[in-house]
Amino acid sequence: MATKKQIILPIVVLSLGIGGFFAISALKQPPQEKEAIDNTPLVAVKQVEFNPMTFTVSSYGVVNAKYETELVSQVNGEIIYLSESFVRGGFVKKGDILAKIDLSDYDADLIDAEANLASARATLVQEKAYGKVAEEEWKRIKDGVPSELSLRKPQLAQEIAKLKSTEAGLKRALRNVERTVIKAPYDALIESRTIGLGSYVSMGTPLGKVLSTHKAEIRLPLADKDIQYLINKGKHAQVTLVADLGGKQQEWTGIIVRSEGVIDKLSRMTYLVAEVIDPYGLASKKSELRFGTYVTANIAGTQAGNVTVLPRHLVVNGQIAVLNDDKKLTYKTVNIIRQFGAEVVISEGLEQGMNVITSALDYPVEGMQLALPEDKLQQDDGSEESKTKLAMEEKE
Repeated sequence: MATKKQIILPIVVLSLGIGGFFAISALKQPPQEKEAIDNTPLVAVKQVEFNPMTFTVSSYGVVNAKYETELVSQVNGEIIYLSESFVRGGFVKKGDILAKIDLSDYDADLIDAEANLASARATLVQEKAYGKVAEEEWKRIKDGVPSELSLRKPQLAQEIAKLKSTEAGLKRALRNVERTVIKAPYDALIESRTIGLGSYVSMGTPLGKVLSTHKAEIRLPLADKDIQYLINKGKHAQVTLVADLGGKQQEWTGIIVRSEGVIDKLSRMTYLVAEVIDPYGLASKKSELRFGTYVTANIAGTQAGNVTVLPRHLVVNGQIAVLNDDKKLTYKTVNIIRQFGAEVVISEGLEQGMNVITSALDYPVEGMQLALPEDKLQQDDGSEESKTKLAMEEKE
């Protein structure tokens, strides 16, 4: 038979075990609930702004003189004078003497021509007198009929022809004398000179080349698709020319004066010609636009009205992704009136202040919920404040 001690001891041990289990269970904290993860896609947006726009068409070209003249000798002789301005890069005015050719022989020819003319005039006067005498003599003869030869009319015609020939010879002699003086045909820049003092030149020998400084021309190639943005196909349109000179960007203004009227066989471009008055600033004192300068041209075109400009990659199948007021994805069909470079000009389909989505979406579905980065920041700020407040309450 069990003793009292044997009965009580197991009961005490069992009671202590049960009490310890409940004590440990009371100290154990319940598992924390995990916060719900927000998987709403984040997007970046850009607000639409409509502004008035005037189309411009860009091109490029090289500045050239409107007139280029190759000076050649029209007579033979030795160069006896050269102007100090007749050097490469020199500026001359219209009528300035550039060079002189020895005119000794041409002066002698002029004297001969003048003498021949005087002789022909004297002979003509004499022949006219002979004709009058013959006419008077035939008047005394009542029964005869005078012939033209008997009245000396052929002789008179011959002397008149000789007089005209000597007058022409005098004109040639005078012109040859004038041609011994080489003059500038217009206000010009000397591009080259191919003669020196004492050089002998003959008829047709090149003397130099001059470039007109009154007007400059620039041929501007345009693709056929760009001409639609110009008024009257660009004729009389204003053009702004830009070039870097001396490490500084400079601008000049010109006018489109004509189209060359054909499409280039190689480049398939249409060429417009721009004109700039006084490119070297000789009269206006403006900055010089030197011949041979490579320039970028912006030609003023048509009025586009109120439009917005957006990156081209945002347009997919004629639609743009927009974030509506409910922060949901929606697509808007837009009207593109021009595309240049990486941008497009849109006239219809969007409204002022709309949020166009500029970031990429992995699996876009119209109507899906989206969020902006600032929305996430606000949520994070709110959750941090809640955690801080809860921790303070537990501490108290």
